[in-house]
Amino acid sequence: MNRLLFATLFLGALSLSAQAKEVKMESPDGKYQFVLNDEGGRLSYALSWDGRKAVNPSSLGICANETWRDGLSIENVSTSEQDTVWHPVYGERSTVKDRYKMWSVTLARAGSRYRLVLDVRVYDEGVAFRYRFTGGQYLKITDEYTEYVFPEGTKAYFTARAQTPYEYLPLEGWPGESDRPLLLTLPDGLYVCLAEAQVVDYVRTKFKLAEGKKNTIVTSMYGPVEDIAPYSTPWRVIMCADKPGDILEHNDILLNLNPPCRIEDTSWIKPGKTMREVTLTTEGAKATIDFAVKHQMQYILFDSGWYGNEHDKSAPATRVNLDPKRNPNPHALDLQEVIAYGKERGIGVFLYVNQRALQQQLDEILPLYESWGVAGVKFGFVQVGSQVWTKWMHEAVMKCAKHHLMVDIHDEYRPTGFSRTYPNLLTQEGIRGNEEFPDATHNVTLPFTRFVAGAGDYTICYYRQDFGRLNKQGDAYGVPRSKSIQTTPAHQLALAAVYYSPLQLLYWYDKPSDSQDEPELKFFDDVYTTWDDTKVLQGEVGQYISVVRRKGDEWFVGSITNNEARRLPVKLDFLPAGQKYIAEIYADGDNSVPTRTKVKVLKYRVDSEDILDFHLKASGGSAVRIVPETVKDKSVKNYRNQEL
Repeated sequence: MNRLLFATLFLGALSLSAQAKEVKMESPDGKYQFVLNDEGGRLSYALSWDGRKAVNPSSLGICANETWRDGLSIENVSTSEQDTVWHPVYGERSTVKDRYKMWSVTLARAGSRYRLVLDVRVYDEGVAFRYRFTGGQYLKITDEYTEYVFPEGTKAYFTARAQTPYEYLPLEGWPGESDRPLLLTLPDGLYVCLAEAQVVDYVRTKFKLAEGKKNTIVTSMYGPVEDIAPYSTPWRVIMCADKPGDILEHNDILLNLNPPCRIEDTSWIKPGKTMREVTLTTEGAKATIDFAVKHQMQYILFDSGWYGNEHDKSAPATRVNLDPKRNPNPHALDLQEVIAYGKERGIGVFLYVNQRALQQQLDEILPLYESWGVAGVKFGFVQVGSQVWTKWMHEAVMKCAKHHLMVDIHDEYRPTGFSRTYPNLLTQEGIRGNEEFPDATHNVTLPFTRFVAGAGDYTICYYRQDFGRLNKQGDAYGVPRSKSIQTTPAHQLALAAVYYSPLQLLYWYDKPSDSQDEPELKFFDDVYTTWDDTKVLQGEVGQYISVVRRKGDEWFVGSITNNEARRLPVKLDFLPAGQKYIAEIYADGDNSVPTRTKVKVLKYRVDSEDILDFHLKASGGSAVRIVPETVKDKSVKNYRNQEL
């Protein structure tokens, strides 16, 4: 169904007092109630969800040449509705619902000839609002007065930067500003998430505690924003749920708040699985390509070092010039030969380029890489924060699209839904991933926090376990042997289903020679990177999570626990009733398993009434692939609630 309705409400049509005007808004399903008023010349809002208070009365406003905080009054309100669906080029779902009610509230300020518009969209999935300037004035935005006032006892999952650990803190005594999205728990058990969308030509904002006002979070801008009206700020988003997994399921709201795809022909945008080449040699690259073919991967990645020292601004990213710290043989890599070898075998090549080179050579290297047949570019050590670099970053992605190059942005950049508009931006880091060797508790915090924002390049590993394989000098990238993955092998397998990334990096610290053809690698071989549907089956922040993702008639279930062992049954009631399936199960085993990874591989016949009874080891996990049983195999037994 497609429906778009418009209306204008004049002040006489509103149920308003003479002293203050109030506008009540609600979501299509009636659960969200957003109330706006201008009492005392100050604009404020309050939010409730399912009859429960989520955000107490909180101030709104912005400083853009003028201070839009005092002397404000609601002048008029226009409304609209939308109820439609769209189909992304790829995603966690093949169909996305875009259903909301919208209010555009025009604000006047005593003594000003200009007007400020507050756009409010209320979805079933959350509430979003932004400030919009409609005149032709030059703007210098220096502050936002957006507040979020919560009940006493509210706590937040604080993280200072995109790549730092999380702390569960009350709304007092924070050690600085918190990055976004920000997940909060209210005393009555309600979960609230503060996020943002369409940050394309603005500054990075974080959250800080208000001075002198308890239980209040305010917006903190990195610096000023300068532009000419008409101009809109990014969307500020508030999502509520009884269960934290529901917030993750509803993160399509961030995509909906961005414009539709602007790339006419998207046939060249192909998500897939990727392995990093660590030797910077032709032979090593060919071996990585062969491994990728064998294990149903689609790309290899040359990381830093292929064009020289990445920190040297004079190192040109237009030719191979190996960093001697990575490989002292300057003739070890013939990139053109490698690209051709990969093309013959259906494997594409991504090239890493540090932003130092990107900033200086972008318009030169993009057509060059296209002529070489490169599949995509990984942006490294990017600048985030200022409006200049934010705008530069997104314009660079647009330029990459013109040259049929896909993109992976690393470091502190976090997504805000831009991949809907330019889906050649497949993924981004902005995450404390396996490069940092985090523990399992961190890993089961990420789905409810960072992944609400969108895809994350976590750099899944496998063989960097404590198998004694690394020499004392460390691996090819100089990482000491003492550093190893803090979780079990089955936990790493499960991450490929739990974590969403259209460009999924696997075997991050590994080389093809590390593999001993362990049978559980079949899960990595089979798993997809984009999906037709996604559901969070169960989960608690920092404790555990089970996610099921469907592609066609195949289901993949990933479950992980924190640093503690736990029993984690998985109900299969998401399967269509009355049909038999084969479940391929991968879980951490004991010393009876004859491989060094000790992952047991099981196969059972299952249906929608079964419950897989997993007993996960500390920092462990389980991975399951479920496919329809097309031919009866007598060697496969029916599942009978065995302990797994």
